[in-house]
Amino acid sequence: MYKDFQRVGRQLLLLGLITSHGGNASVRRGDNIFITRHASMLGDLSRSDIVKVTMGKEGSKPLEASKELPVHEEIYKNTEATAIIHAHPPHAITMSLLEERIRPVDTEGAILLGEVPVIVAREAVGSMEVARPASETLKSRRVVMVRGHGSFAVGKDLLEALCYTSALEDSCKILLMLKGLVRGQGQ
Repeated sequence: MYKDFQRVGRQLLLLGLITSHGGNASVRRGDNIFITRHASMLGDLSRSDIVKVTMGKEGSKPLEASKELPVHEEIYKNTEATAIIHAHPPHAITMSLLEERIRPVDTEGAILLGEVPVIVAREAVGSMEVARPASETLKSRRVVMVRGHGSFAVGKDLLEALCYTSALEDSCKILLMLKGLVRGQGQ
């Protein structure tokens, strides 16, 4: 499992989907969540950067776990997901500031993602204000955006969640290029 965290964390950084100390990832095994440490470098993870948390058990929430742990836990409680990636894809964040729903127009994005809802929350990091609608949305979708903050993607493993995260970012790049072209032709 550690090698999967390393591989996916490195890819998230190389693809520009996170900053050096941004984003987080988790895997569920039974009642346990293995989640990246708060402010860890996903592109250069060590074994100590993966924190074990027992779901629903008070006192088992280590302070060093990612601040997004409440969102991850709520998603696991309410979906079939066994892996989650929270990333900060810049083009997708830009689109989340412009749209209530991101509708990919490219074939891959349309097939893989369909429509991506955008959650609006005053407290965007680690809050139940995000956790509840994200977990509800991710029952039937693979990725959701938090306006101005980032994406949560689910999968059977971290690689599948990475697939949805990168597809979202590529679709948003295409959408923003199209918006620029349309705007340029209208002048």
